[in-house]
Parts: sequence; C-alpha cells; structure tokens
Amino acid sequence: MRTDTDPLLRHSAVAKVLLTLIATVALALSGCGRPQGGPPGAAAPGATASMTVTTATVAESPVAQIVEATGSIQAWQDVTISAEVGGYRVSEVLVDVGTAVKKGQVLVRLSGDMLQAELDSRRAALRSAEAAEINAGAALRRGESVIVQGALSAADLDRIKAEHVAAVARVETARADLRTAELRARYASVTAPDSGVITSRTVSVGQIAQAGAEMLRMLRQNRVEWQAQVPEAQMRLIKEGQSAQITTVDGAQLTGKVRAVSPTVQPTTRIGIAYVDILDGQARPGMFARGQIQTGEGRALLLPVASVVMQDGYSYVFVLKDNNLVERRQVQPAGVQGDHVQVSAGVAAGEVIAVTGAGFLKDGDTVRIAEVAAAQATP
Repeated sequence: MRTDTDPLLRHSAVAKVLLTLIATVALALSGCGRPQGGPPGAAAPGATASMTVTTATVAESPVAQIVEATGSIQAWQDVTISAEVGGYRVSEVLVDVGTAVKKGQVLVRLSGDMLQAELDSRRAALRSAEAAEINAGAALRRGESVIVQGALSAADLDRIKAEHVAAVARVETARADLRTAELRARYASVTAPDSGVITSRTVSVGQIAQAGAEMLRMLRQNRVEWQAQVPEAQMRLIKEGQSAQITTVDGAQLTGKVRAVSPTVQPTTRIGIAYVDILDGQARPGMFARGQIQTGEGRALLLPVASVVMQDGYSYVFVLKDNNLVERRQVQPAGVQGDHVQVSAGVAAGEVIAVTGAGFLKDGDTVRIAEVAAAQATP
C-alpha cells in the first residue's frame, strides 16, 4: 500500500548516500596531500640539486705587460716622383705599378731634341762670349801701352777697361747658362731617388711634362709601419725599441718594433700615435690591424677564461665562500694571456673561484665541487 510520504523517504536516503560519498572523497584527498607518517599540514620535503663546478685558486704570476692598440698600416715614406723641367714631351715610361726599382734607375724619359738644341745654343754662346772677352783684353793692353805716349786719353782708357769688364761678365753668364742647359738635359731622364716599389702611376707617353707635377709615387725602401692608436693614459708606457705583435684582419701575424712615439695627443679623441716598424710578415699600406706592444715584465692575477662571466656589460667571477656558497664579484680585465684573463681588481690571490659551470650560477648559489684536481689559475 503506497502512501504520500514514500517520495520523501526515498529522497532522504539518496541525500544520505551522497553526503557519505563526499566525505569519503574529501578524506582521501586530504590524505594524499600529507606526507606518509607526517603531521597534518606538513609540506613535502624537496631537495634542490646543487650545481657541480670545478674551481681554481687565484695566484699571481709573472706576465709580460702589454698595451693593446688598433690602427692602420701605412707607408714609412710615400715619395712623389716628378720631372725637374717642364714643357717637354714624355717619350718613354719604363716602369708601372708594382715595379721594384733601385736608386738612380731611369723611370721616365723626356724628348731630348729640344734639350739638345738648347744645349748646343748655350755652348755656341759661350764661345762667342769668350771671343769677345779676348778682343776686349787685347784692346785694354794696347790702350795701356799707348797712354803713356799721350796717344790715348784717360777717358778712352776707362771706356776700354769697362768694355773688358763687361766682356768677362758675359763669359761668366754664358758659362752659367751652359751649366743650366746641361742640367736640363740631364733632367730629361727622371730617375728614382731611392730604392722602393712603384705604388702609383699618372704619367703616360706623349703628354707634356710639367715641372713638379706628380708622375709616379713610390713606397720608399718598401718599408711599412703600423700606426698604433694608444689611449693617452698609456702613452707614457710606450718607448722606442719595444717589440710588438700585430694581427691583420685576415689573421696574418706580424712582428714589429716601436720606431717613434708621437709627442702630442689628439685633443678630440685623447689618442696618441706609436709608429711601429714592421720587421717580418707581409703587410700592405691601408690595411687595418690590431696588436699588442710589450712594455715590460711584471706580476699579475690571471684567471681562466671560463671563470669570467659577462653579465649586464660587466665582467664577473664567482668566489667560493663558507658552506660552498658562491659570491658574485665584479672584476676589471686588463688583457688576455693565452687561456687566461689578466685582471687588475676584484679578486685577491688565494681566493677560490668557480670555473666550469660559472656561466650558470647566481649570487648566493650552493655548489658542489667536482671530484677532480682543482685547476690552477696560473698558466
């Protein structure tokens, strides 16, 4: 027999079942979030793995003190070759760009016909002046012989003497003109003022030579130099005779020696120039190069390259402290010596720094030292 209270009884039973299931699930979830055997509310223990690194001990080592610089390779002396005389046609050019020449070698010849004609004319003028001088001398001697007899007045004798002096002067002038013509004839051949290599040619056969106008350009003695740009703070370290190692853009290694140091510094760039003769190696004027000038010997702190980390535009190392904690320390690099970086500040001799893995560390990290022999900071 069904009554009106049956639906209410059924709904009550279902509600009790649902509440029981919800309570069971809640207890299960709370048990999973708590460690086994731990008190309620305790967090699960988590261990962060330490970074494994190798270390090095900072030590002072004897090093060559160097000054790094950049600059261009230029000609030691760039000689301009031109004709001594002008107005004559070029008849022959005997060299071209790249030709090695010796001192006194004929490079260019000018047409010699007009020069030879001028030379012949000057010789004839000299002979004529000498003949006039002979006549004037004879007249003077005759006048001096007859003036005592009263056959010649004193005024006439003075005139004869003046004519003789003028004749002598004309002879000297003619001789000077002849020497000039001989020089001009000699200058018809343009010769090399010194040994070297021709680097430029602007003359061609048939053109009219102009006195002093450039015909050729020569690299004197085939010598080149590296003009190193040195900051003013390091100019006092550069001395004549110091050795240098130079590297060109293509990787060629050159050796050099400081020839001279500029006595001034450019006021805009605060840079001075050291002139370094290149002693060994192939270099061409106009090439860019960087190099190192050895200024002496000394002691410095050297760190392995792998231990120096660049962050935010600065150089850092990680120094090991107590309990294998690392401290990030800024250092001041002063050059590279093989596989090591020379530093001038930031660390002290005897401190231990991280090497391998230093690039992954942060200030305050805990590290584990690798089970290998510690690398030394000295080369």
